[in-house]
Amino acid sequence: MRVLVIGSGGREHALCWAIGKSPRLRKLFCAPGNAGTAAVAENVGLDIDDPQAVIAFCAAERIDFVVVGPDAQVVAGLGDRVRGAGIACFCPSAEAARLEGSKSFTKALCDEFNIPTARYARFDAEAPALAYIRSQPVPIVVKADGLAAGKGVTVAMSRIEAEAAVRDCFAGAFGAAGASVVIEEFLEGEEASVFVLCDGERTLLLETAQDHKRAFEGDTGPNTGGMGAYSPAPVMTDALIARTMNEIIDPTVQGLKARGTPYQGVLYAGLMITREGPKLIEYNARFGDPECQVLMMRLKSDILDLLEAAATGNLRGRHAEWREEAALTVIMATRGYPGAYGKGSVIAGAEGLDDETLQVFHAGTARIDGQLVANGGRVLNVTALGATVGDARARAYAAIDAIDWPEGFFRRDIGWRALSRG
Repeated sequence: MRVLVIGSGGREHALCWAIGKSPRLRKLFCAPGNAGTAAVAENVGLDIDDPQAVIAFCAAERIDFVVVGPDAQVVAGLGDRVRGAGIACFCPSAEAARLEGSKSFTKALCDEFNIPTARYARFDAEAPALAYIRSQPVPIVVKADGLAAGKGVTVAMSRIEAEAAVRDCFAGAFGAAGASVVIEEFLEGEEASVFVLCDGERTLLLETAQDHKRAFEGDTGPNTGGMGAYSPAPVMTDALIARTMNEIIDPTVQGLKARGTPYQGVLYAGLMITREGPKLIEYNARFGDPECQVLMMRLKSDILDLLEAAATGNLRGRHAEWREEAALTVIMATRGYPGAYGKGSVIAGAEGLDDETLQVFHAGTARIDGQLVANGGRVLNVTALGATVGDARARAYAAIDAIDWPEGFFRRDIGWRALSRG
């Protein structure tokens, strides 16, 4: 197969790395890619926000299958346009992807199909949102309704912080994503993520993971797109996974099918494991980043086969095989992230560390005059396998210690929840 992967982050590097191992692969392209994907695919300077440019490239290069990675292109409906041109594509429809593109859409679906989630209210104006906050207990959660690159969520520990978050949304801090606001009760418990492939009717459970959203150690500082992750998530017992499938995933998939908007792609359920059981925090309509990196490290099955089966409605009888080892990834980010940060700093020692059990997946990187440089906020994803989460973490940090990048930073405590279990 001739395959095109859309995106330029660590998720896309991990997908390219995994797809590259498939015996069915003839040629792999990545658009636009990064310095890491260039080692496993041919990077293509496409405007991925222009569906017609993507389709024209696919026609010229006789692409058999397109895999769309980033949330923006998923929600914008790139998959619909590619399929409309007669090309198989792993990407949910724009209508189904509203699960990620609109938090209020997902909340309404939870109401309709009795899916457990946090109590909430939605507002299109600042004044009633502020009045609502003043009537609620704190902590409380304020979310921009639309896509905000993982930065539109504030877990407010005080009303002052919650009110500031509401004002930021309506002042345009998150652009159109903040034109509406969803305010939720604060759920207590442990967060975890469950990933499933869907073919419009059937689901295939993949694996579980936990990530670290806060920028700094001790889970402090601003929310980011993710500073690290590990798989499997120890909190997700077989019983909790079964409840998640029965109470959350299956009602969602069957509900969308009944509405006439079947879901085909990967469905990422962000959960809070409360005293009452699993509750849905949010859905993402694509692989998580950095969760994808740890999933691809653990997957033994041919990912290309699985993605194609989901995209073409053929998951019946499929299964996925996984390594028993744990995987852990640590994000190395540019100082200043998730706020303002510079570009162009030189990174030394990041190459030549890879083997089958350790990979340095690239995110915001570029190669200029032969040197590897930082070209984004989250830059490297150092990912390792180990017999336990602790073993994987030790190997990942040993690799990080070999990397010379003074302008970067990372957390030293990724995986602390798993290790605290003993």
